[in-house]
Amino acid sequence: MRIALYGGTGMIGTRIAREADSRDHVVTAISRTPGELGTGGIRSRRGDAADADDVARVAAEHDVVISAIAPSRTGVRHQVFLHAIGVLAENVGTRRLVVVGGAGSLEVAPGLRLVDAPGFPEAAKAEAQTQIRALDLLRAKGALLDWVYVSPAPFIAPGERTGNYRVGVNAVFGEMISAEDYAVAIVDEIEQPRARHARIAVAY
Repeated sequence: MRIALYGGTGMIGTRIAREADSRDHVVTAISRTPGELGTGGIRSRRGDAADADDVARVAAEHDVVISAIAPSRTGVRHQVFLHAIGVLAENVGTRRLVVVGGAGSLEVAPGLRLVDAPGFPEAAKAEAQTQIRALDLLRAKGALLDWVYVSPAPFIAPGERTGNYRVGVNAVFGEMISAEDYAVAIVDEIEQPRARHARIAVAY
């Protein structure tokens, strides 16, 4: 499968690229400042998720498009991030769009989102709220776009690749996931889709 990966040089993106490459998918890692990932057949390409014409060209050359871009933790340039998600949604055409999401919109109790729960870190709220707006943007597309938004557990960090994880929908059901196993879940979702026009969550 030919996979276009925006944000392929980030913490999550590099792991998705390497996981997909290890399964013999053809991966193009796209960034405004591309660098060599140094693994197998992963290709680097200069590109911008906010460039509608270029996104359309990239999508036409690939079978699936992944967005591993993320808003800053400080709230700076969040409109840039949301604009890029909107451009991707408008220009991938019939290709599937897989979006690396956030955990803030997951519920810890009926009607209570993680971002609104006591103890949620104040420093992470801006990023979480922006990811919620990105999910809302995708939901507004309805059946016009083949998308899936993948929320990780509340704590995600580099760690071990075990190949094991659980899948949920809208609630917090596990506290953590390694970035490596999150990447496994993303590539599994590409190979065998579990959800369309919806959000899934992955955790241990």
